[in-house]
Parts: sequence; C-alpha cells; structure tokens
Amino acid sequence: MTDADSLFTHGGPDALGAAAHDFSTNANACGPCPEALERVRAADLSRYPDPAYTTLREQLAAMHGVQAWRIVLAAGASEFIRRITTWVALEDQGRHGEVVLPAMSYGDYAASARALGLQVVRAPHAARQPRLAWCCDPSAPLGQAEPGIGETIDALPEGVPCVLDRAYEPLRLEGRLALKQRQLDRVWQMWSPNKALGMTGVRAAYAVAPADAQDAVRTLLRLAASWPVGADGVAMLSAWTQPGVQQWLRESLVVLREWKASQAVLCAALGWQVWPSEANFHVARPGGDDFAGLLGRLRSAGIKLRDCASFGLPGHVRMGVLSPASQQALWQAWTSAA
Repeated sequence: MTDADSLFTHGGPDALGAAAHDFSTNANACGPCPEALERVRAADLSRYPDPAYTTLREQLAAMHGVQAWRIVLAAGASEFIRRITTWVALEDQGRHGEVVLPAMSYGDYAASARALGLQVVRAPHAARQPRLAWCCDPSAPLGQAEPGIGETIDALPEGVPCVLDRAYEPLRLEGRLALKQRQLDRVWQMWSPNKALGMTGVRAAYAVAPADAQDAVRTLLRLAASWPVGADGVAMLSAWTQPGVQQWLRESLVVLREWKASQAVLCAALGWQVWPSEANFHVARPGGDDFAGLLGRLRSAGIKLRDCASFGLPGHVRMGVLSPASQQALWQAWTSAA
C-alpha cells in the first residue's frame, strides 16, 4: 500500500461502527478524563469562541513557558499538517522541493506533501532540496525513540522548518526525548492532547512555534480558516492546562504500564512477535497464514486491530494498550478465529 492509498486509513470506528474492543487507536484507554469531559460538556455551544483565542493561548503559553504569540491553534493535528505544508508549498513556488520524513510515519505527512506538489524523501541525508522536515518521538507506528532525531534537526539548512510531532509524548511510558533546549527552540512542536485525554472525537490541537518564527506564525494565522477550534475544542485544550487533569494523566500512566505488561504477555502466549515500544501502543506480528482473513473475522467479533501495511509493515498490527477485559476478549476471539 502506498502513502496515497493510506490517506483515509486510520484507527477507530469504520463502516461497521465502533468496535467493542478497539486496539486500533492510540487513545488513552483510561479515558476520557473526567474533568476534561465535564468541561467539554459544559462548553457554551451557542456562541462563537474568541477568534483570537486570547485566553486559551495565554493558558497554553504559560503551561509551556513561552510567549503567547508562539501558540498556533489548529483544528486537529491533521489540519496543522496540511496548513504548514501549504505554507511551505507556497514558499517553494513550484520548484518541487522535498519534504523529509522518518522511515515510517503518519500517512498525512506524505499525503499533504504530495497533494501540494512537493516530493517525499524518507532518508534525510538524501534530500537535495529540503523545504520541510518531520520528526515524531515516540515514533509512529513503533512507539520508539526516533533514531538520530537530534542529528536530523541540526543537519537541516538554516530556514528549513522542522515539525516535531509530540502527540505521544504525554503517553510515553518509559524513556525520554533526547533533545536539547536549543533544538526544541528550533522546531515546531505539535501537540494533540485529545489522545492523552481519551477524547479523540474532539478535534483540536496546537503547535508551539520556534523561538524566532514570528513572521511564520503570522503567515500560518493568515492561512487558517476563521475559528479553526470550536467551543468544545477550546474547553478541552483549556482543561489540558489544569493541574487536576495533568495529575489524572500521570495516574493513568501507572495503570497503562501495568496493562501494557499484561498485553505483552498475552501476545507472547498467542505466539505473536512484539516490537519494543516506549509508548501506550506497540507493533506486533501475529501468526497464521491468512492475515487479512483473521483480521476480518476478529473485526466481526468486535475486535479491531490496525493493519500496518500503510506504514510499510505488511503482516503486522499496531495495538493500543487496552484493559485486561479487552485483552481477554482478544484472546477468546483470536483462539476461536485462528
């Protein structure tokens, strides 16, 4: 499967609806966060949000210890991916510059580049005309530290924007990001807290701009639609900054570590090969000859796994960590289907 084929390949609900036991997404299985959910439900849906999002940007800036102008709101991470790629394509002026991606990555990076006439390069050292670079740590789909991330950032020519996708940083169960502060100040840090809060149905995200990117921020704001984040998204992102919500997240990581350990034992008992991961998800290679058929039968039984063919890993699945009850349901469904 190519990057273009994977444009609408995602985890979560499908034509059959929501699976009873959905291992295909990386959302926090302890969620939704009660305090965040309460704030979203209480959001005033009868009014537009402040179009400048003044208070929200100040809250997020204080959380990250930066000036408020560095906060760029988006209607989800995928919208920011498309918007920043659009900016780069406009600057490229049809020269077919290159977007540098990790060896494996979220399909929207490549899909956005190609839709806007940019080339995709998956080996940073091979790029001749880099216009934009993407990093992700913990990585997708492996959930591992991205190899050489610091070297990739330092090797970029001056003026080439680099986006660090930090969607899974709040769900990191071990390890840490191996970047210095000067490198963080060099990149766009993209955050999508809906995963960590277990609220992926609320489409809202934001980026922390590089320390010297005032002009770029103004351009990205001009490229945005009016009110990219609705009242529900404002409520979720505002909740994200609250101490009680962050405490809930820290406590949920303790639970997720326990569930992840038991899920690894389950996969081993099923005869699956499990790849190492630092996050709340991992890749596994199930046994059996009819991979597609088994996945289909599992889906009919209420178990959904994410086929990793779109990531360049045919015959593998990406699995979010779920509760022991869902793990037991997987055991029963797989042993019945195999």
